[in-house]
Formats: sequence, C-alpha cells, structure tokens
Amino acid sequence: MTFTFVSNYINHHQIPLCDALYRELGEDYTFIQTMPMEQERVDMGWSVDMRRLPYVKCLYESEYECLKRIAESDVVLFGWTQREDLAADRLASGKLTLRVSERLYREGQWKVISPRGLAAKYREHIKYRRQNVCMLCAGAYTASDFQLIGAYPGKMFKWGYFTKLRTYSEEQFDSMKPQDGVMHIVWAGRFIPLKHPEYAVRLAKTLHDRGYQFCMHMLGDGELEPKIRQDAESLGLTEYFRFYGYTAPEQVRDVMEKCHIHLFTSNYLEGWGAVINEGMNSGCVEVVNAQVGAAPYLIRHGENGLVYPNDRYESMEELVLNLFDDWDACKKMGRAAYETIRDVWNAENAAQELLRFTRGLMQGNIIPAEEGPLSTAPAISPRRMYRAMMESRL
Repeated sequence: MTFTFVSNYINHHQIPLCDALYRELGEDYTFIQTMPMEQERVDMGWSVDMRRLPYVKCLYESEYECLKRIAESDVVLFGWTQREDLAADRLASGKLTLRVSERLYREGQWKVISPRGLAAKYREHIKYRRQNVCMLCAGAYTASDFQLIGAYPGKMFKWGYFTKLRTYSEEQFDSMKPQDGVMHIVWAGRFIPLKHPEYAVRLAKTLHDRGYQFCMHMLGDGELEPKIRQDAESLGLTEYFRFYGYTAPEQVRDVMEKCHIHLFTSNYLEGWGAVINEGMNSGCVEVVNAQVGAAPYLIRHGENGLVYPNDRYESMEELVLNLFDDWDACKKMGRAAYETIRDVWNAENAAQELLRFTRGLMQGNIIPAEEGPLSTAPAISPRRMYRAMMESRL
C-alpha cells in the first residue's frame, strides 16, 4: 500500500506518527509539506531538520513529483494545506481519501448560518459526503461541527495529535515524582489570553492562604508573561513560582516528569492541546477545561484525570484543592493517565490502527477501532459535552 500524508508542514507533533508509518511502509510512505513554516512557529522551536526525515517531500520544491504521488497513491490523508485544489483533484478521481481536521466553528456553531462560509464548506466537504472519503476528527468537537453541515455521515472517527512517547519501568515511574510533601504543579504554553496563565496565580494565592506546600512551574513565554511574573511578585508568591521562559519540548517533558499535576487552562479556542498528551505520558494528573479538543477523547473524569466545565475558574480550583487533600487519588490518576498514553493514545498504536482501517476501506469495509484512534467519533454538541463526559458517554 502506498500512503501519502499532505499537510502544511512537518513539526514535532507529527513526526512520531510519521516515523511509525515509515517504519511500517518504508518508501511507500510520503509526507508532503505544502508550505515553508511561518517564522513565528520557527521562533517557538517547531522547525525540524527535514534532511533526517527520508519520507518528507516539499511541494514548493518538487511540485510535479508531489502531484504525481498524490494522484497515484492508494491512500492520501489531507490535513490543513492552504491548497484545497490538491484535495479536490484527488476526490474528483474517486480514489480512497482521508481528511483530518480540527473543529470548524471554534468561536461558536452559530457561524454555520454564514452563506459565504457554508458555500466554502460545500465546496470543500459537503459535496463529497457520498464519496470514498472519511474524516479523522482531531478533537472531540469536530464531529459535531461537521454533522451540523451534513458532511461525512457515518464516516467520522476519533483522531488527534500523537507526541513522542516516553516509557518507564515500574521503579522509574514510582520514584520520579518528589515525595517530600510538596505538590508540584506545571503550567506549560504561550502566555496569551486564550490560555489563561493568570489562573495559575489565582490558584497559587488560594493554596498559599490555606497553608498548602506547593511549587508552581510556569513554562513558556508570550505577551502576558511580564504581567504574570509581576502579579506573583505583588502577591508575595515569588518563592512558590519557577518561571522558565521559552522551553524546548524535551525540556518540558523533563519538568513534567517531576510534577504531580498538569494544569491546562486554555479555553474553547484550543483545537487539541498536545501538551495534554505530554502531561499524561509524564504521569501527571491533568486538570483541564472540558472545552479543549483533546479533553473528551483522552480523559475519563476521576479515573485518569479531571475536567472542569465552561472555562470556570472556581470549578478548576476546587478540583485542585481536592487533590491536595487526597494524595493517593492523585497518584492513582497519574498512573492511569500514563497508561492511557502508553497503551492507546500513542503514535505506534495510531499508525497500526490507521493502516488496519485503510486496508479495510480498500476492501470496501468500514471497521472502527474499539477505543482510541479510529474509533467512532460521537457528534456531541459543545453545550452537551461536559455532561456527556460526566455520564461516561464517550
């Protein structure tokens, strides 16, 4: 089977999956990059040395070769490309095609009423609803958005981002978290409004006032970083904070391994949130806004992490306070989080399921996975998602 993945550019969130597919398919696997990476992403440390990735080809350097590969491959997976003509030509041929997308209407499903937007969605998606194409939903809110416009009926499946997997022996896992009575909390991301870094300062104030022993690790930089530092200082909390500034992905993981809780406070504008994968893989208890795309797929509330509703700070704070009062529950959920990534939501399993799934499609059969990547994606509306999570309907 020849398999081609077409997306805007390769980055550290895609490499683990691509490496796994290349190990299975060798030269029959290709990743086509359609554009150079934006400087902002390069500055964030997203760029990679493509010379060490034998499966990567650049459309803007060898267009004829790439177009030929897209036309002739048995299976083509299209991500976000800024070149809709590439997918349109492939779909017009009737050949097996997969698409992967985050949600369409992050700012609200009311946007579906836009005539211009709906016309664009018809050209890109709706017109192909009966063709040989499936949608891989990179986030739990994607299926609801596509159902709203009548695209991909019965052909939407769970997907996401798959970060580099770290595995630990029993001894390593049991010993890597500090056991001195101090709870270590990590917050990692860009210091921008949608990610609510100020929640970490509010939480620290409450923890300090209640006499809890803790350390707040803040990884990343951005426009709000100076203010967050100043707020912590003005509240007399400097000794409880460690600010790291920009931190490379591998270093982020090193810090996470030493922390008990990963606080992920982004709002509904966060499409997936790959740092959740990394926190879970590091054995952290995730405390995450349920509006984040990855949360409903990865987290079983109270078993391998915790979610709070609708960007509500007070609900998040209560969950963290409960963890301080029950270290055993914290340890148990952290281990379950690690096992979720180790056993199910990792690149190796995703690649195996993707190849199994596409081989079935080539024979005319749609066979979803039982759980995790390529299992059926339920179309649950954003306003009902938190309740669905509480009722374990995912």
